Amino acid sequence: MAIPKYQQIKDDLKQQIISGNFENGDRFYTEAELIKMFNVSSITVVRALNELANDGYIIRQQGKGTFVSRARKHKRVEFSDIETFPIQKDKVTVLSIERGNELRILEKLELTPSQFYYKIDRIRRTGDKVYIYHQTYIPEQYINPNYPDLDYYSSIYNRFKTDYHIHMNDEYFEETNEIVFPTPKDIAKTLEIDPNFPTVHQVKITKLENTGQILEYSETYKRGDFFKIKFISSSRDH
Repeated sequence: MAIPKYQQIKDDLKQQIISGNFENGDRFYTEAELIKMFNVSSITVVRALNELANDGYIIRQQGKGTFVSRARKHKRVEFSDIETFPIQKDKVTVLSIERGNELRILEKLELTPSQFYYKIDRIRRTGDKVYIYHQTYIPEQYINPNYPDLDYYSSIYNRFKTDYHIHMNDEYFEETNEIVFPTPKDIAKTLEIDPNFPTVHQVKITKLENTGQILEYSETYKRGDFFKIKFISSSRDH
């Protein structure tokens, strides 16, 4: 089957962008230039440009022109959370484990009103500083109610691996990070900081990849002076 002309133009222009002919933010070809370049109608050119815009390669601004996108839509990147201290000094303390049925959390876990979850509160410290406060919610079916002590759940991911043969780091997850300032007073108290000290609020949902079942909903607060991340882009798309 013959490739439509607009698709050929789109692929040609996409290759020019990803091969480095244009820098991010550069002004792109005008419709008139493309019509002349490819000897096609304006309808064909407009469709090719719209496809590139939908894929995140260009931005079309009414009255200003077309520009190469500064941030590639859905570009794959590697993300690293860089620890700012020797990890060997890290210590986890489980503060509490409670069975719950709050509607807000049930909705996050996609559970019914008649179901339950467990909330596990933990802190992490290095030396004399508490730097992370974890609030993790797990569906009841993945919690052993006969746990011997609180430390049994100091590593929740280890419990998933040992008790249910689920490797949480290999499952699908979504995570957002947001700077919070001021820090909520109850969180600041747990982190042993002043509320005017900034923190990073991390919200994460982990799902069983083959079924989509939510295994974990967590809200974490991390001291701002312990937060450092690194992004590395993948190789260029072809």
